[in-house]
Amino acid sequence: MDEHEPTRPKAISKKPRYSRFTQQELPAWKPILTPGWVIASFVTVAIMFIPTGLLCLSASERVVEIVDRYDDDCLPDSFRTNPDSFIQNNKSNKTCIRTLKVPRKMTAPIFIYYELDNFYQNHRRYVKSRSDKQLRDPGAAEETKDCMPEDIVGGDNDAPIVPCGLVAWSLFNDTYTFSKANKVVDIDKKDIAWKSDTRVKFGSNVYPKNFQKGELIGGGELDESKPLSEQEDLIVWMRTAALPNFRKLYGKINMDLEANETITVVIQNNYNTYDFGGEKKLILSTASWIGGKNDFFGIAFLTIGGICLFMAINFIFLYVFKPRPLGDPTYLSWNRNPNAQ
Repeated sequence: MDEHEPTRPKAISKKPRYSRFTQQELPAWKPILTPGWVIASFVTVAIMFIPTGLLCLSASERVVEIVDRYDDDCLPDSFRTNPDSFIQNNKSNKTCIRTLKVPRKMTAPIFIYYELDNFYQNHRRYVKSRSDKQLRDPGAAEETKDCMPEDIVGGDNDAPIVPCGLVAWSLFNDTYTFSKANKVVDIDKKDIAWKSDTRVKFGSNVYPKNFQKGELIGGGELDESKPLSEQEDLIVWMRTAALPNFRKLYGKINMDLEANETITVVIQNNYNTYDFGGEKKLILSTASWIGGKNDFFGIAFLTIGGICLFMAINFIFLYVFKPRPLGDPTYLSWNRNPNAQ
């Protein structure tokens, strides 16, 4: 070999290093799907899912729910063509009286929700317009870089807004007052927010400053004498919803409501959903072990259980009337060479 001849580079093998894991040679359970196994599996799933679905539907049926959409009915006829001016006019009377009839006995606690439709709290820019550090740390009031345009109040000396951002700025501000037989029904607004939010995400020594003091008012106001951890309406609102139609907890009624009773609700129709074609609803609801009224889980369990039961019956008929001979399992690779496993 000529000493001046260039040496060829050594070929690099792409063959992976051998291991029982990469070659799938580890001991494993390799079931043979005989008709008996398949039928038994479908029947087992059906036996588990169908009763569970019936229990979920039964629990959902026991929930008593009153839903009242009020945004259209609470808009005066003179403002039908220009609803924005009704909301923005501070002199317009926004009081609206609604009457609700209890269809069945409602056992305490009775949860009060407000529902907004066509409100996209999951919009990327909206969700990011907040400062979590500012919400829990009194020394981080200046952390408003993600809150534009609701970050500071202009003037001779720019001052930060606490809490800043579009999420807090658009706080829901409709109010509800309930009465029964001319007696006011108390609304319990304690513990309506998540404990993790009141204890961790919102500081007990962080107080609102310069909130809703700008030229354009977005929604509700806050009590500057209370820390953010105690302003649970704000905390509930700032847990943004994933879907455009959502409910948020407003409070609780800690007394039973009998069937056919009439509840009078005085609503302050302050929140502007007319601008984006949204809807507002007031909801009274009891709860069960699965939560509020929700037929989805029951229908889902029944659907899956019914399909499995249908498939099991089909396989039974096929197995009885048109049986097929099974192959000899001794010819399977792991049975022919058991030592390799």
